[in-house]
Amino acid sequence: MIGNMDYATTYTFMYLEINLMAIILVAIILYKTEGISKMVAQRNFAMSIYSAIVFFASDTVFVMMHRGIFEGNKIVYMVSKSAYFLSTTLMCYFWFVYFEHMQGSPFVENRRRVRIASCLVWVMGILVIVNFFTGILFYIDGNGDYQRGPLFLVQYFISYIYVFVTCLRALIGIFDKNKKVMRPTLIKLALFPLAPAIAGIVQFIYPNLPLACATLSLAILLLYMHSMDQVIAVDPLTKLGNRKHFLYRYEQWLENDNSDSMYLMMIDANKFKSINDTYGHIEGDAALVRISEAMRMACAQSRKKSSCIRFGGDEFLIMVWTSDVSEVHKIGENVVVLLKDLNDEANAPYELTVCIGVSKADKTRDIKDIIEEADKKLYEEKRKV
Repeated sequence: MIGNMDYATTYTFMYLEINLMAIILVAIILYKTEGISKMVAQRNFAMSIYSAIVFFASDTVFVMMHRGIFEGNKIVYMVSKSAYFLSTTLMCYFWFVYFEHMQGSPFVENRRRVRIASCLVWVMGILVIVNFFTGILFYIDGNGDYQRGPLFLVQYFISYIYVFVTCLRALIGIFDKNKKVMRPTLIKLALFPLAPAIAGIVQFIYPNLPLACATLSLAILLLYMHSMDQVIAVDPLTKLGNRKHFLYRYEQWLENDNSDSMYLMMIDANKFKSINDTYGHIEGDAALVRISEAMRMACAQSRKKSSCIRFGGDEFLIMVWTSDVSEVHKIGENVVVLLKDLNDEANAPYELTVCIGVSKADKTRDIKDIIEEADKKLYEEKRKV
C-alpha cells in the first residue's frame, strides 16, 4: 500500500513537472514573440500561445486537486476543466488563422470570413456555460469525482474541426502545381497539428498520461522556429519584404506556369546621403519609412498584384505582375506624387524625391541581369536630376 502511495505521489509530481516545463517553455516563446506581434499573422500566433498557457495552467490546477496536492471545491473543479476545453478550442482557432496567413490564403484578407470562422469558439463558450447547469459535457458527482457527460466528445469534435481543415488545406496546397515554392512550408503546416492532435486523442483514452501539454509545447516551439524564419524575410524598419522575400516571390513566379508578366521597378532616393549627414540617421530612417509608405499606397491604388521590397540602404524594389507596362509607369508616377505629399505632411526640412528604373522580367534571363537592367535605367534617370 505504501509502495502504491509512493508511486502515485511520484507520478503526480512527474505530471506536474512536465506541465510546469511546458508552461515555462511557451512563456519564453511568448516573451520572444512580443517584439514581432504587431504583424497580423504573428498576433494570431501570440494568441495561440496565450491560449496554450491557459490550457496548461488549467490542466495543472485540475491535476493538483484531483491528486490531492491541495483541496478544491466543485466550482474550482468546474472552472478549471471549463477553461481547459475552451482554451483548446481558442488555441485551435488561432492556429487555423495563423496557418491561413502562412499559406498566403485570401481567406484571411476578409475580416468577415475570419469572424465567421470563430463561430465554433462561441458555440464552445455557450456549451461550457450551459454545462455548469446541466453537466452535458462533464460534471462533478456527489463523491467529488470528475465524470464525463453524455456530450463529452462534442468538445473534441469542435476543436478538431479547425485542426482537420488546417491539415486538409495544407495537404491540398502541397499537390497544387502553382505552389511548388511553398511546398516545404505547406508540409510543415500539415504536420504541425498532427502530433498534438494525436496526443490529445491518446490522453482522452488514457487520461493519466501527461502527453498533451508536453507534445503541444514542442509543437509551439517548432511553430516559433518556423515563424522566426518568416520574420527574417521582413525589413524591421520599413516592414517591407527584404532580399530573402524578394527571391522567394521571384522563384514563386518562375514556377507558376500560368502567372502574368512581371515588371521590376528599382527605386532609389535622391541625395539621401546629404539628408543623413545634415539631419542625422533618425531623420534618414523617417525618410525611408515615407518612401516605403508611398510605395505601398501607390501599389494599393493600382490594384495590380505587386510586392514592395527594401533591397538595401535607400534602394527599393517593386515587383508588379501585369501585361500592361503603362500600369507600371502609373505606379511610378503615383509613388512620386504620394511621396511629395507625405513629405509635406511631415513638414520635413528637405526635399525627398526618388528615381525609378523599370525592366521587364523574363523567365529565360538570370535575375541579376534583370536587376542590372533596372539599375541601369535608374541611373540614367539620376543623371537627369
